[in-house]
Amino acid sequence: MAPKSLLSPSFSISSFSSFSTLSPQKLSNPNPNSNSNFHFKFNRTQIFCKITDSRNPTHHQQRNAGATEQVSVEIDSEGAAAPTRGDLFFSRQKSMADAALALSIEKKLRRVKRREKPKVSSVAIASCYGCGAPLQTSEVDAPGYVELQTYELKKKHRQLKTVLCGRCKLLSHGHMITAVGGNGGYSGGKQFVSAEELRNKLSHLRYEKALIVKLVDIVDFNGSFLARIRDLAGANPIVLVITKVDLLPKGTDLNCVGDWVVEATTKKKLNVLSVHMTSSKSLVGVSGVIAQIQAERKGRDVYIL
Repeated sequence: MAPKSLLSPSFSISSFSSFSTLSPQKLSNPNPNSNSNFHFKFNRTQIFCKITDSRNPTHHQQRNAGATEQVSVEIDSEGAAAPTRGDLFFSRQKSMADAALALSIEKKLRRVKRREKPKVSSVAIASCYGCGAPLQTSEVDAPGYVELQTYELKKKHRQLKTVLCGRCKLLSHGHMITAVGGNGGYSGGKQFVSAEELRNKLSHLRYEKALIVKLVDIVDFNGSFLARIRDLAGANPIVLVITKVDLLPKGTDLNCVGDWVVEATTKKKLNVLSVHMTSSKSLVGVSGVIAQIQAERKGRDVYIL
């Protein structure tokens, strides 16, 4: 067993009192050139914050690791600002107002032009409603004669399109009248051409590339068919147009009439492309004739006989 002096060291009361009477002392600074205050140095990370505008959004710049001593703020507002909803609304309203103003100005200009546009008097000569002869009041025996009093009255009331010449008026009342004098017309007439003169004028057709439209009266088929037309047309194609089908008796089968016309033209050995049954009064078949002419023309001249 160890001696008692080794296990429990002995301390006296006087030893503790010596420690309690110690007074604080200032320690000397080992570095005499330095201040007594301590300086703390902290490493600051420089953060660049870009304030983003809602009208010009940009990406935030990443922080720069290792930068020290200050925090700086940059405002990036470069570039044109995009239009807001309000700007777009006002721009649309302005464009609509400008368009409406331009349209109103254009309408006013059109009205002014219509008012200033001179009225062109019709130079077309009035013709007989029945035979188509030009109306005249000077020669009684000439075609298209109308009494002066009747002509002036119809002209005053703008009814010249419904005037019948003297001959057509007598025919409409069932009177028998003589044919118009002369060869193809009355003796002193300059508006009518004889059949022989017409052949001489059309003799050049057989040497040209043309499309011929032949008009034939259904109530006078043989009389309205120009004689020796084959010598005039040559090998040129012919569009045969039958007129006045509205004068046929009610219930007439136009298909049978068309077959008869085709058979009659076949005997004449003509180069007929098609046959059309038409009426200028009811406009039956007119559109078909126009479409046929446009389809078969192919840059050629069109002659209507």
